[in-house]
Amino acid sequence: MKTAQDLVAAAKANINEVPVAAAEAALQAADVVIDVREADEYHAGHISGAINIPRGLLEFRLSNDEALASRDLNILLYCKTSGRAALSAQSLTEMGYLHVTSLSGGIDAWVESGKPVVTPSLPEFD
Repeated sequence: MKTAQDLVAAAKANINEVPVAAAEAALQAADVVIDVREADEYHAGHISGAINIPRGLLEFRLSNDEALASRDLNILLYCKTSGRAALSAQSLTEMGYLHVTSLSGGIDAWVESGKPVVTPSLPEFD
């Protein structure tokens, strides 16, 4: 029986991953940056310009959103440590997306390298 870690390892063997050191170029080249974490994780801090589509909804959202339907889009995916992004990248590749990249190490590696994150602020109520 396979574990989640087995599935992630198999996905990583078949996808394109970019290390944090090369992430700036990948961000510049991306047509869309997708954070596949859950909404609460995204709101706690995310990469500037990223949209949030949780892993469980990814294939459905891309199938039903005209802006994301083109298989020629240059897509950069990330999650917390890169497992969900790897599985997502494999899935999108199987759907026919031609240019899918996953951020190795996820946002944890991004933050550890000193890269900035966006944290939405809530209005103050006095």
